Amino acid sequence: MSGYVRPRVSGASVFFTVTLQDRGGQLLVDEVARLREAVAVTRAERPFQIDAFVVLPDHLHCVWTLPEGETDFSTRWRLIKTRFSRGLPMGTRRASHERRQERGIWQRRFWEHHIRNEADFAAHVQYCWINPVKHGLVERPEDWPYSSIHRDLR
Repeated sequence: MSGYVRPRVSGASVFFTVTLQDRGGQLLVDEVARLREAVAVTRAERPFQIDAFVVLPDHLHCVWTLPEGETDFSTRWRLIKTRFSRGLPMGTRRASHERRQERGIWQRRFWEHHIRNEADFAAHVQYCWINPVKHGLVERPEDWPYSSIHRDLR
């Protein structure tokens, strides 16, 4: 078992990468409405600010800022993943998924990086915007429909 301890910084801005278990598919863009609903319901229960967000076919990146006094982004991700997965067919499941009653859709963990300063914040927002170009999905960031760049350019 890992000995990793997540930082507990009140009101932190955090960059995340969250990935489906089976890479190479289109599930997140095919079910983007389901993902949006899972995020919206979770935000209504446990508020956080979305500073940047991009949904790619099999993973997503985002930058969130938690409210002052809040440190728990892990529960928010658990709720989003659970709500998204309900009603979808089971993914490839191992015995560990069955023991934990997981559907085998998401990778169990996610990657996070606590933002250190304004330059770090700007770099991670830019990373979200440019990622569809990096993956060869579009030629310009604003051509990708599942990105907060559209909100931010307005």
